[in-house]
Amino acid sequence: MTYLQLSACFVAVATLGGIGLALASRTRGPRPIAVLLTVVVLFVLTAAFDTAMIASGLFHYAQDPLLGVHVGLAPIEDFAYPLAGALLLPALWTAMRTRRRAHDRRPIDEETSR
Repeated sequence: MTYLQLSACFVAVATLGGIGLALASRTRGPRPIAVLLTVVVLFVLTAAFDTAMIASGLFHYAQDPLLGVHVGLAPIEDFAYPLAGALLLPALWTAMRTRRRAHDRRPIDEETSR
């Protein structure tokens, strides 16, 4: 399995999970502009820090499973993980916040009967 295939699976699971969580929360999900801004910031940080870590010799990649496209020294496949996080975590946060609000609105009698 190549790094690109692994990254694509990871992003697909995060995307489906994010969509599922956003739909399950029954509220307006994360704002797209906020998610986009998060992706841009995470990509810049990934490019900078991955390049620094690779240049310092902390880790390296086998070249055969790589696509061959790099940003600095960071292979393009490394950008799948911040993308997945930026897609999944805001949806998870929204779903948890919705659940918390529903719990807070529950009548006291219902809470004491548990």
